This record gives sequence, structure tokens and C-alpha cells, in this order.
Amino acid sequence: MSPVLVISRNAHVVGLVQQAWGPDGYAIAPEQFPDNVQALLVDLHGVQLPAVVVLDPEGQVSAALALAVDLDRNFHIASVLVTDQPAEVSLEAMRAGVRDIVAPDAPVDEMKRALERAASLSGPRVTQQPAATVPGAVNQRGKVVTVASPKGGVGKTTVSTNLAVGLAQRLPQSTVLVDLDIHFGDVASALNVTAEFTLPDMAHGPASQDALALKSYLYLHQTGLYVVPGSESPAAADAVTSRDVVHLLDTLATQFKYVVVDTAPGLSEHTLAVLDQTDVLVLVTSLDVPGVRGLRKELDTLRDIGLMLESRSVVLNFMHPSRGISVGDVEASIGRKVDFQIPQSNSVPISVNQGIPLLQSGSRDPVAKTLRAIVDSIETEKVGHKGRRFLDFGHKKEVTQ
Repeated sequence: MSPVLVISRNAHVVGLVQQAWGPDGYAIAPEQFPDNVQALLVDLHGVQLPAVVVLDPEGQVSAALALAVDLDRNFHIASVLVTDQPAEVSLEAMRAGVRDIVAPDAPVDEMKRALERAASLSGPRVTQQPAATVPGAVNQRGKVVTVASPKGGVGKTTVSTNLAVGLAQRLPQSTVLVDLDIHFGDVASALNVTAEFTLPDMAHGPASQDALALKSYLYLHQTGLYVVPGSESPAAADAVTSRDVVHLLDTLATQFKYVVVDTAPGLSEHTLAVLDQTDVLVLVTSLDVPGVRGLRKELDTLRDIGLMLESRSVVLNFMHPSRGISVGDVEASIGRKVDFQIPQSNSVPISVNQGIPLLQSGSRDPVAKTLRAIVDSIETEKVGHKGRRFLDFGHKKEVTQ
């Protein structure tokens, strides 16, 4: 089991944690409750930092919450707060990144469940005094990677989920995937996710007012990817405005290295708001006449309204010689090269139906190989915010028009 530290001067609370967690639970009882990790390390006298910290501050709640913020933000260590006044401190605790609140006289089973939930959400253990930066920490604005398409049914959500999973696998907890197909998003089903909170919850209320509160609303997928699932109903989605979308993306970009956005087909008000925040744009279309014509119109529109910045790329999905259209035909129609070609494959619908993206399963399918190449291009892309790069899907060659 993962180690659990309890900071408490109450022998009953220490015993409760040790009963719930066994020999992997250990305790310290400092006179002054530490308010940051450096102070905690002094009290630990060289003992390694744990996966979970139980905070029993008694009268020193402010110090405990400050420590919870430091543990969560900088070291990805989950915390559980022990208090007999949950209603009074729950909002502040949530903003501080506390994973659960337990009463000092709670049953052993309740404490055990709280510790198990916290341990499942804790990041990689820090085995020595941490450096100033840790995996997943964001020291500057992260890249907003938007996946868009002119029409539905071209595999946009499949591409979005795979790119997000691929980025998260390379640096766990560095990436968040946002479902901004406001009314009919499928990200949750594509990842086999059932989340407590969805987009409208994060666009309004406490999560919209505080970055730490927002992070506690996110769903942590088993791949290390954070997820903002789409609305459960079109009616609830109507309350999410384009201004809400801009604020949400701005906040997430301060917390994550990559913010991957799955948009609705076409150029709705919400999609245009996303594009204005975008650093890397992935335009996906299918190998058919309606898809190619739609892509040409979308490229023309983006150029007309000034959203076609320094450079761009294109992804062509469902490639197969039997479709009667060649890559050359597509390039002649849109007036530029295709950057990535995703072949047609039976493994894709199977993956979608199972809710397991190809890059999560470690597939060696040619589709997975192309998706990994797109992930590579996003990782290596140098982005300046005065000239954001728009990536469309196709073959990896730079073309200026």
C-alpha cells in the first residue's frame, strides 16, 4: 500500500488512520502545524514524503490548508482533512485541493475509503526533497491544442481523445481534455468515463472562481489525463457562454502544459471563442466530397476573419484507395498540402465502442502510428502567443501560401 502520513496531536485520530491503513501509516505531532512542504520536511527529519497526508490541524486550519495547496499544486500529493466542522471549511478545503473531509470520530471504514480515494488521485511519489519544478508543473501558459472539423462524422473526437491520451502518457497529469462540443459531446463515452462534474459545473460556481477549486472538479482518467466531460443535456449546456469558455481555457492553461479541446463541428460562437485562444489547431476532415468542400470553406472563413495565423497543417481521415478521391484531389481543392493521413481501419470502431483509445491500449495499428506522429508534432511545436500555430491533419510538410 502507498504510505500515508498523519499530522496530528490527537492520539485517537492517529490510531484511526493506522487502523484504516495498517503499517504503512505513520504520524508526526509538531507543536506548530507546518504551512508548506519545506516546513513539513523539517518535521519529517529525512523521512520520505508520502502518497497521502492526513491533516488534523485542530485550531490551525489556515496552516493546514496552506500546506494542502503546496502538496497538491507542487508535488501532486493528496490530502485528507480531519475536522468536526465540515460545513464551515468545505469550500476553502476544496479550493486548497483537499480530496476528502473526515470527522475525528469517524468509523474506521469511512477513514479507509477516504484514504483509498485520496491515494488513487495522488501523483507520482516524491522520494526526496523535491526540486523547484516537478513533472506536470506549469511555469508558463500551456499550449491550447484545438481539434476542429467542418462537419460531423469525420473522427474528430477519436482524434482528440487519442492526442490527449498520448500527451498525458508522456507526462502524466500534464494534460487536460475539454469537451467543448457544447450540446452533443462524446468525449466521456469515448473514454468510458462517468464523471460527477461536467462542463456546466466547471463554467459556473466555485470552480469558475478559483483555479484550485476547478482542478478538484476535473475527472482523472487512468492514463493520467484530466477530463472536462461535456454537458449531460443540451438544456444545461445552453447556460455555458462563449465568455465562460474563454475563462475556462485561460484558467486551465495556467495549470496544465497541454489543454486539448474537442470542438463542435463547424464554426459556432463557442468554437470561434476557442480558436481565438488556440496555439495549435488540428483540422480534421474525411476523404469524401462533402468533407473536403467543408474543409476548404472553413479554411477560407478562418482566413477571412483573421484566425489563420502564421502556419497551419491538415489531417485527412479514413484514407482508403476505394473511396475514389486521391490525396492530390484534396490538396488541389483546399490549395495546400495535407500533413497527416489516417488510414481506414477496423480497429477504430472497436476502440470507440470499448471506450479505450488506441494510444491507451498500446496498439500497433497504422492508425495508432499516425496518431503518435501527430502527438510528436504537437510536443515539438514552438509556439509564440503573438503568432499561434494552426495544425490541420495531413503529411508533415510545411507549406506557405
